Amino acid sequence: MGKDVIVACDFSNKSEVIEFLSKFKEEKPYVKIGMELFYSEGPEIVRQIKSMGHKIFLDLKLHDIPNTVMKSMSVLSSLDVDMCNLHAAGTIAMMEAAIKGLTREDGTRPLLIAVTQLTSTSEERMRTDVLIDKPLDEVVIHYAKNAKKAGLDGVVCSPLEASMVHNACGMEFLTVTPGVRFEDGDCGDQVRVTTPEQAKKLGSDYIVVGRPITAASDPVEAYKRCLREFR
Repeated sequence: MGKDVIVACDFSNKSEVIEFLSKFKEEKPYVKIGMELFYSEGPEIVRQIKSMGHKIFLDLKLHDIPNTVMKSMSVLSSLDVDMCNLHAAGTIAMMEAAIKGLTREDGTRPLLIAVTQLTSTSEERMRTDVLIDKPLDEVVIHYAKNAKKAGLDGVVCSPLEASMVHNACGMEFLTVTPGVRFEDGDCGDQVRVTTPEQAKKLGSDYIVVGRPITAASDPVEAYKRCLREFR
């Protein structure tokens, strides 16, 4: 599976995201649909963007009791998305239930990845806010191992942790990494960030890039720049 750039379409409504995607005449970027857009427009926005020829990472980060997650994943699977996710903190049992719900009758399913720690989380915040005293790297690797044990395809992590995840879980275990900015860009609210070129060297399989592309004066060129630097 080749490396790819996923564009985070964190828009608030249908008209904004369709206007943005209409700028891409030849390319069909892999698109991330997050909570804001999904909650605003519902499942129909997924179907519409899919019909435009884009692969879709549906980023809803499910985290609930196993039975609820299983039933929710069966609904998401019917939307024909290419990737979806949940929180690894929800336990192995929850992740196993998610796989069960996501798998269709013919045995196929979207890729399923688990969020380890958000890229806005620092070790200090993890310790003071959620009372996790273990080092951040150790927590990420432990969550990644749990995700692999549950049968997931990979994890969401910082590019800074991608090589550690591969060392612990194998090269085929996917690392999907937000927190990517251009060398000359703003970090925003991200704490653990790298450039596309650095993410490539660190072993990221997918990079998720939002504002450096969506807020660029020329989004198509910014997307192409990401591809050049990452692949």
